Amino acid sequence: MLDGAEASFGDFKGKTVLVVNVASKCGLTPQYGDLEALQRKYQDQAFTVLGVPCNQFKGQEPGSSEQIQEFCSVTYGVTFPLTAKADVNGAARHPLYTALTSFRTDELQDEITWNFEKFLVSGEGEVLARFSPKTAPDSPEVIAAIESALN
Repeated sequence: MLDGAEASFGDFKGKTVLVVNVASKCGLTPQYGDLEALQRKYQDQAFTVLGVPCNQFKGQEPGSSEQIQEFCSVTYGVTFPLTAKADVNGAARHPLYTALTSFRTDELQDEITWNFEKFLVSGEGEVLARFSPKTAPDSPEVIAAIESALN
């Protein structure tokens, strides 16, 4: 985790998780606010957002763990967990993203296309949905997918 604590995806067993590769210096960075709103709205229903900072897209997440944590909490009031920085593409791709990207859509294939690509994962670890970076976290399709997973 960003705070240095060890964690595995198994720690989220039983929770619906929206996994998002995030960046602090991206045109889509304001999505942090909508992600935090989802966290607050659904956190009492076995749901969490999991942010995965990534610096693979034009160096838009250059900060240290401390800088990222401070930016997220001060600027957007982020309370959801953030992992350590990870690669989401390429030879050093984190194993979580190897598993997540096996879920493809017509638009989204093997590679992560940009910051703020979203994956909805069930409490049993099944990828339920994948959303493009430009799909807002509070869009009707994301909300419907989350609510369907929680019911």
